[in-house]
Amino acid sequence: METQIKTERLLLRPWRENDAPALFKYASDPEVGPRAGWPPHQNEAESLEFIRTIFHGEGMWAIVLLETDEPIGCVGYLPPEASNIPIAENEAEVGYWVGAPHWNKGICTEALRAVVEYCFCEKGFATLWGDYFIDNPASRRVMEKCGFTDCDIETECPKLLVGRDKKVRVMKIRNR
Repeated sequence: METQIKTERLLLRPWRENDAPALFKYASDPEVGPRAGWPPHQNEAESLEFIRTIFHGEGMWAIVLLETDEPIGCVGYLPPEASNIPIAENEAEVGYWVGAPHWNKGICTEALRAVVEYCFCEKGFATLWGDYFIDNPASRRVMEKCGFTDCDIETECPKLLVGRDKKVRVMKIRNR
């Protein structure tokens, strides 16, 4: 059964192939993908390929506005073997993005809070990690609002498609 998470304004659900046009609408914006570590999408076929590969599988959800039923971003967690930073077996790395028209509306914070609760209560992870490009302080604020604290670690993420040579700052939250 597919895991879905509902919040006040959002439905977090698995990506579907017919989401490709909506994904392309936001992922083609040159301001969006590079902040998340991937290049702007060039066409709907590329967005479909992302859905089939990168945004597919357990722990990856489309952020869907309940009001419009439109996917506007992505949130999820990566297990240790897929993480951009070295983490332990009982830990995960979180990530998120939303389309630029939805920035500064608390959507990433609402989505990430739901994923943190799921990761701790349902998956039993001991610690969640997150990282953000230093030139993207909005991502840091999202994590802070969700209880993450700065680890005083700056590193690079060689697994990223874009920005693998840029510094990221690492944050974490421990299960209570």
